[in-house]
Order: sequence, then structure tokens, then C-alpha cells
Amino acid sequence: MLEKLCLVIGLARFFEVPVRMRWLVIAALGVEAWIFAGWAIGMPSLLRGAGVAAFNAGFLAWAGWIAWHRRDALDPRLLSLTALTSVLLALHWASAFLIIDRQPGWFTHGFMLGTLLVLAQYFSLLAAVLLSFQKRLLEAESHALDMAFQDPLTGLSNQRYMCALFENALILATRPHQQVAVIFIDIDNFKPINDRAGHRVGDEVLKATAARLRRATRSTDICARVGGDEFVAICTQLEQEEHVHEIARKLLHALTEVLEVDGKPYQLGVSIGVSLYPQHGTTLAELLECADRAMYRIKGSGKNGYHIHAAGEPRA
Repeated sequence: MLEKLCLVIGLARFFEVPVRMRWLVIAALGVEAWIFAGWAIGMPSLLRGAGVAAFNAGFLAWAGWIAWHRRDALDPRLLSLTALTSVLLALHWASAFLIIDRQPGWFTHGFMLGTLLVLAQYFSLLAAVLLSFQKRLLEAESHALDMAFQDPLTGLSNQRYMCALFENALILATRPHQQVAVIFIDIDNFKPINDRAGHRVGDEVLKATAARLRRATRSTDICARVGGDEFVAICTQLEQEEHVHEIARKLLHALTEVLEVDGKPYQLGVSIGVSLYPQHGTTLAELLECADRAMYRIKGSGKNGYHIHAAGEPRA
């Protein structure tokens, strides 16, 4: 009887089903008093068994109801099996004492049947809980990996993840007539916005810039934030250099549109430097150096434009 009581309490707490513990305790004490009174006054076994059966059947039916109504919280199939076996156990308890009273030989068969049902009940419940824990662990691991490889403010890749993804980009670049463009983007005059409007507005500007960068690039491209107001886009599968100009112009247009934060407009400018694989380097460090150099040429010539690194230009 205590096992049935603990089962209901455990299910209620696990699935956050509101129950009044006082009534559960009263029910348990009541059936214990019934057993003691039956022993003290010599109550017929059939009548004494009816009280025990009513308690166990009622609590098992309750357990089945909780498992059925909360089946979507874990694995629905396993919890449906828990609910089914709980109901079958309730029926078993409600009828077994009557059958045993008429056919005492049924006691052994009834005990074995009840044991099998209890095993199915607990194994299905345990399996559902363990699968839930496994799912939560996998989700936590996935979230931890996202946190390790993503910039927490913008949701773009961070520099570490960008370096890892670049190796995959090179695999695509080995196809005939394919190029990879490394595009270094620096927001012009971001510091005055950050200083005058505050860091919260500055953060909103960075998040909006990241969102625009995502929209202006393809799903196969790599977008990363590598510094305070510095971003990198790695564009793959480019057939000819004219495509690089098109991408740079598209980014320039998308990132310099007027941006509103808290109802106030902010006009951004961007300086963009571009380098190409394999013309300007074969490693990401070399390509970033060339793209950074090209970006500073725009900074020095009035800002708000793009420049593609030329093969004869120095890297540093």
C-alpha cells in the first residue's frame, strides 16, 4: 500500500499535479486502521481484503490518470503504456481478492500476473524518465556548443567558429573556377553612437547590423562578429570576380540604410575590405590580413565604401 502511495506522490510531484498531501496521508492511515481493526475483531478475510483492494485500486487508477494526462510531457508511447498497466493493475486489485476467495489456487497465478504488470508499469515509466533526461542533456550540450561558437550579442558565429568553418569553405573552393571571398566589415563612426546614445543603443545597432548582414548573404556563407564593431563574411562558390563586386555593393547598400532604435534614426556607414582565395592567400589569417588592409584603404579615403585587395599590394 505504501508503494502505491509513494507512486502517486512521485508522479504528482514529477508532473507538478496539485494534490493535497493531507488527504493522501489520511487515506493511508485509514486503510492501515482498517487492517488493524480487521485483525483485532476477526473480520472476514473477504471484507478485510476489500478495504485493501479499494485503496490499491484507487491509487493505481489515479496513477494511470496522471500518466495518461501528462503523457505529452515525456515519451507519449511509454507513458501510455504506464497508464495502461496502471489501469490493468487497478482492475487486477479490484477483482483478485474475489477470485481468490472462490478459487484459492488462483493466488499464485494472480501474484505472477500482478508482478508482470508492475514490472511493465515501472520499466515504462523509468524508460520515459531516462529518455527525458537524455533529451535534456543533449539540448543542454547543444546549447553549450552554441554558446561556445556564437557571439552572445548578435548570434553570429564567433572568430573561433569562423576559423573552423573556413576549412569547409575551402573544400567548396577546390571545385574548378570556384573562389572564396573574405569580406572584412567595419562600421564607420560607431563609437560616437555608443558614447552619446549609450551602450544599450549601441548593442541594438550591432544586433540590427548582424541581422542585415545575414539577410544580405546566402545561407551557405559564413557570417561572424570578430570585434566590437567588426564583422566578417566569407562567401563561397563564386564563379568570377564580378560576383564579388555585386556582393560588396549589396552589403554596402544593406548596411548603410537608416536604422531606427527607440524611434530615433541612425545613419551608419561601413568600410569594407575584400580578399580572394587563392589569389591573395591560402590561409584564413593571410586572407583576413589582406581584407583588413583593403578595409583601411577605404577608411583612409573617406570611409563608406569597399575595396578589393590587389595582388601587388602589401599585406601589412
